[in-house]
Amino acid sequence: MYPSRPSRLRPAPKPKKTRRLLVLALFLVLAIVGLLLLGLLLINNGNDHTLMSNATRKSSSNFNKKKHSLNEPASVWVVINKQLALNPAGYEPAGLVTPAMPLRLAAGSMEMLVRSDAVSALEQLTKEAETQGVRLMLASGYRSHGFQKNLYNNYVKTQGQTVADRTSARPGHSEHQTGLAIDLEPVSRKCEVEVCFGDLTEGKWLAAHAHAYGFIIRYPKGKEAITGYDYEPWHLRYVGTELAAEMHKQNIQTLEEFFNLGAAATYKP
Repeated sequence: MYPSRPSRLRPAPKPKKTRRLLVLALFLVLAIVGLLLLGLLLINNGNDHTLMSNATRKSSSNFNKKKHSLNEPASVWVVINKQLALNPAGYEPAGLVTPAMPLRLAAGSMEMLVRSDAVSALEQLTKEAETQGVRLMLASGYRSHGFQKNLYNNYVKTQGQTVADRTSARPGHSEHQTGLAIDLEPVSRKCEVEVCFGDLTEGKWLAAHAHAYGFIIRYPKGKEAITGYDYEPWHLRYVGTELAAEMHKQNIQTLEEFFNLGAAATYKP
């Protein structure tokens, strides 16, 4: 056996305490780097959301609310309500035609007429609905000033002034006179111009798809204090695809709210 070399000739080992400190320092460095990377990731992600939010606001703010008149009776965006009357009161729209779809009355009857710039959209809507098993019929379209006067007076006579004002427009304040308002109902005539229409397949389909064809549900549920009318799920108003799409995107249901016109719950004194 060879004798051991003298211990003074061996390299001195590093103390265990020093190794532990080095490992701890390395761990702290890695932890700090990891936190820095995580922070940068969160900041970038937040910036992405901010940019997306800004882009959405910019898209909405770029919508031209003055593209069409809100006062001219022939305008596709005209707003008629209890505060805003038709001018002139006896306005008669041009280009009224009968749409090619199921009709409640004989073709050519006044209430079976719709303004020409809304007819194509209405026909497309009803055809697409039929492909999905939803069959709709025109219940009422254009109404003259004289017709509306008789209709309203009859409501007052049979139901009283208060009820009449919640369910029917006074002459000169009816959207139907523009030729752009359309009442629809099922071909079966179930829930014909009744609130229960909104619970039918036909009513639900309209609520979900009308905007794609340029229509809005003019008197929606929960907006009675703004529109001044009871909920009418059957009453559509043609405003064109541009405005209907923008209102749908912003989840704004009434023309009064979209154009910041204020509530129209009551008639002017």
